[in-house]
Amino acid sequence: MTVLTVYAFLYGKAYLALSGIGAQLESRAQITSNAALQSALETQFLFQIGIFTAIPMIMGFILEQGPLKAVVNFVTMQLQLASIFFTFSLGTRTHYFGRTLLHGGAKYRATGRGFVVEHIKFAEIYRLFARSHFVKGLEIVILLLIYMVYGYEDSTVGYILMSFSSWFLAISWLYAPFIFNPSGFEWQKTVEDFGDWTNWLLYKGGVGVKGEESWETWWDEEQSHMQTLRGKFLETLLSLRFLFFQYGVVYRLHAADSSTSLRVYGVSWVVLIAIVLLFKIFTFSQKTSVNFQMFLRLFQGTVFVLLLAALALLIVLTALSFGDIFASLLALIPTGWAILSIAITWKPVVKRLWLWKSIRTIARFYDAAMGMVVFFPIAILSWFPFVSTFQNRLLFNQAFSRGLEISQILSGKPADA
Repeated sequence: MTVLTVYAFLYGKAYLALSGIGAQLESRAQITSNAALQSALETQFLFQIGIFTAIPMIMGFILEQGPLKAVVNFVTMQLQLASIFFTFSLGTRTHYFGRTLLHGGAKYRATGRGFVVEHIKFAEIYRLFARSHFVKGLEIVILLLIYMVYGYEDSTVGYILMSFSSWFLAISWLYAPFIFNPSGFEWQKTVEDFGDWTNWLLYKGGVGVKGEESWETWWDEEQSHMQTLRGKFLETLLSLRFLFFQYGVVYRLHAADSSTSLRVYGVSWVVLIAIVLLFKIFTFSQKTSVNFQMFLRLFQGTVFVLLLAALALLIVLTALSFGDIFASLLALIPTGWAILSIAITWKPVVKRLWLWKSIRTIARFYDAAMGMVVFFPIAILSWFPFVSTFQNRLLFNQAFSRGLEISQILSGKPADA
């Protein structure tokens, strides 16, 4: 219920911002000095996730240990990043509880706990949490960015107060596994993890190939829960929410010139189809003769040059701006994910239409892009040695942390480093 409330809150805020209704209500509240309306519009979601859900625990501490020890224990837990851990576990329970309600098939899953200081590779973390946390975390980030760009808050402080807990939720879902992963920000481990992840992403599936070895096998396994017709219809209905971004953002582009005609929305679909065709052109690499390969590369290069020229002409001759290009990404990327999700849901139908191979190629591209978005901040933080040192002190006691650092120094770097 907490997560559903967050979604309803953010989609409502995004709707008010994109439709312009929020700005009109805000100005009307100021003109008429309507304090009740202004308070409703400035609703802040700062405390609902953290404080309200922590009240039972705080009251339990007070009853068992007294007020002073209760406060000390609660503050200590925050310093140990307990809120990040429990927010992440909230996402795990939400995802699998929701999947069971939609598709059924509840079953026990062994945790498979290993040695406490064992470093988990990025590819394994991605396989475990891509669908349950990373997709949903990035969806919340896009909603927050849209509200930041098109919202009607007068001050940065107001936006921060409104969105703090939502940003905390999104960041926890995206990066909690790496914060609590031993040596998660060690540079050498990060380099090795990236190579392992790219090999897994590009490795072809086949008979006997496990999901731990190939992205294609893992991708097929992730769809195995969609069995019932009821679940497929509900999954399709939920996937339609991603079309909201395109419908809202395209009317706020400078190129739309404040038009509310359906023609603007239709043109955005034409652009999306053109992008898909261009993607197919640039990813087409059939193994044939050398002469055909040369012709293909020449054709791809010509299309690329013409695309740049057309984009430059649109910027010069029309109201299209560079800001419109980035805004279009916020609009069209979720639409592509909606189409991808619906196609996966109705896999047999898509296979009969001979489109499954294209869907799989686009899905691989989405996973590659999402993995890079998640991995990039980790790589940046791994550049700074103090981040890894701070993580070791946070996860382990002082004696163990010192021993771990000494063992890393004595072990030295591998020969190929």
